[in-house]
Amino acid sequence: MGKSTDIARAKARRLKGMIKESDGIALEDERLKAEGRKEQAEARREEALARAARGASHH
Repeated sequence: MGKSTDIARAKARRLKGMIKESDGIALEDERLKAEGRKEQAEARREEALARAARGASHH
């Protein structure tokens, strides 16, 4: 899988987490909000790792 694809997948997952968190807020569902925040954090980490790997391969 290409690094750009990994970054795009992480961004999509982060967006999914944002939607999940937003739904949790709207529905007053603390579990759903927490899941959304966790998914966003994991996606940010994946995105950072993919960016670092892409940067390392350019040097």
